[in-house]
Amino acid sequence: MAELAVENPVYGPFFGVMGAASAIIFSALGAAYGTAKSGTGIAAMSVMRPELIMKSIIPVVMAGIIAIYGLVVAVLICTAIEEPSKYTLFKGFCHLGAGLAVGFSGLAAGFAIGIVGDAGVRGTAQQPRLFVGMILILIFAEVLGLYGLIVAIFLFTKN
Repeated sequence: MAELAVENPVYGPFFGVMGAASAIIFSALGAAYGTAKSGTGIAAMSVMRPELIMKSIIPVVMAGIIAIYGLVVAVLICTAIEEPSKYTLFKGFCHLGAGLAVGFSGLAAGFAIGIVGDAGVRGTAQQPRLFVGMILILIFAEVLGLYGLIVAIFLFTKN
């Protein structure tokens, strides 16, 4: 029994819970920043060119997808958390790493989407040919969050 307590300490699930929390907190922070920053650009652009509002919503949608990545990983981790006697410390550390991977990459992607979205929609209002370039840069920023999701899923499946 003492060997089981050393292998599965009572604080093991804490790391899993922190992984789930960090997954959704940091990815939602990135999505919120991306939405707010590109939203201010949309508001400024819509004064000059109101017909481009719907076309300029793309950065906001892409920022919202970042939060979905964190939500998926957080739900996966939450469903795998068990009582301390069945939850190993190794599993807790893997879940913490998964949450941090998707959370921090989502935070970085959200920052990139916000900055590119703000400058991109303002520039597109002045020169419509910038739109395709903005979309390509947004895709490259979004894929940073996707990389974090892929790493998080790999870490989550380690047992």
